[in-house]
Amino acid sequence: MDLELTKEDLAFRDEVRAFIEANLTPELQVAGRRLTSVFCEPRYSLPWQKILHARGWAAPAWPKEYGGPGWNEVQRAIFAAECARAGTPSLSPMGLKMVGPVIMGFGTPEQKAYYLPRILAGEDYWCQGYSEPGSGSDLASLQLRAVSDGDHYVLDGSKIWTTHAHHANRMFCLVRTSTEGKAQQGITFLLLEMNTPGISVKPIITLAGEHEVNQVFFDGVRVPKANRIGQENQGWTVAKYLLEFERGGGSAPGLFVGLERAQAIAETADGDDRWHRRRLAEAEIAVAAIDMSERRVLSELASGKNPGPASSMLKINGTEAMQRIDEISIAALGDYAHVDQMDAREPGSNIPPIGPEEGLTAMPRYLNNRAASIYGGSNEIQRDIIARLVLGL
Repeated sequence: MDLELTKEDLAFRDEVRAFIEANLTPELQVAGRRLTSVFCEPRYSLPWQKILHARGWAAPAWPKEYGGPGWNEVQRAIFAAECARAGTPSLSPMGLKMVGPVIMGFGTPEQKAYYLPRILAGEDYWCQGYSEPGSGSDLASLQLRAVSDGDHYVLDGSKIWTTHAHHANRMFCLVRTSTEGKAQQGITFLLLEMNTPGISVKPIITLAGEHEVNQVFFDGVRVPKANRIGQENQGWTVAKYLLEFERGGGSAPGLFVGLERAQAIAETADGDDRWHRRRLAEAEIAVAAIDMSERRVLSELASGKNPGPASSMLKINGTEAMQRIDEISIAALGDYAHVDQMDAREPGSNIPPIGPEEGLTAMPRYLNNRAASIYGGSNEIQRDIIARLVLGL
């Protein structure tokens, strides 16, 4: 198992680093460094996506035949690490990392030709219609009905926690097309336009005071059957395929950046320096272990091996380490952590921060990242996977 970068890898790293330094504007860098979740506002993420797209780098994991760079596993990891180090705005994963690969795997030639170039160019901005009131981690219990009517489905029901639905012009959605047999067997995967008559979006303001998620209502919404991905009642298979991309790995570079931020905050703290040093040291050890595990998985992938349940292990450890780092930052900030400074966080704002500048996003990050151990399959579910596949329980 070779964990060191080759000369070719190092040359590629330098190429990526030089490109970012030449193209990342100060405003976009501030927006990237002040992210409070995995989602960046499209007014910042889309300009950066267009810059990357012009270079052919908007979708690192896409094969060349669909407009991607055709990078190997190591190159993708290097690119992600350099983006994290530089503080680039994160691109929305809904199109590039989730529905895009699904369309490649299950879409018709016509669907691929239409949707994939639009996703790459940022012409379509997607949201995910999975969770419903009473149907979160247990997606098999979803109830949004899609009744067949000629060449269309008619949708009635609602979706909830729909991230960036207020920005999106398209949604990929799980709907119930049958109530017979097992619950999983009556689900279908649809693509729809958000301006379709009968769709309404209600904002949900988070504890962080941010408008990131929504509830979406469907009242007699007509969706062409040509927008179905895969066969009717086979959406569960498509959904499981998508979750493989949603869970993913590669969290160590971002965790190291979070550690640096927590260290900068701790250096301004008036509290117990020994406590902060100990907690930071413990977190650094955990992140180093995650980094080594990700390198091991990367080495296995590069040699054509399947890492198996390692993705579940990394999902658990990565999200819990992130939450631990957030807690350290909040504790170090003390009373400053509770000051609402949403306006001061905006790139270009002339409002001075109250307390250390590194602490502007500490509380929103802490609150938003509580969801990290839930989305993409909760950590409890990941532990069940490990119990079955590794321990044989």
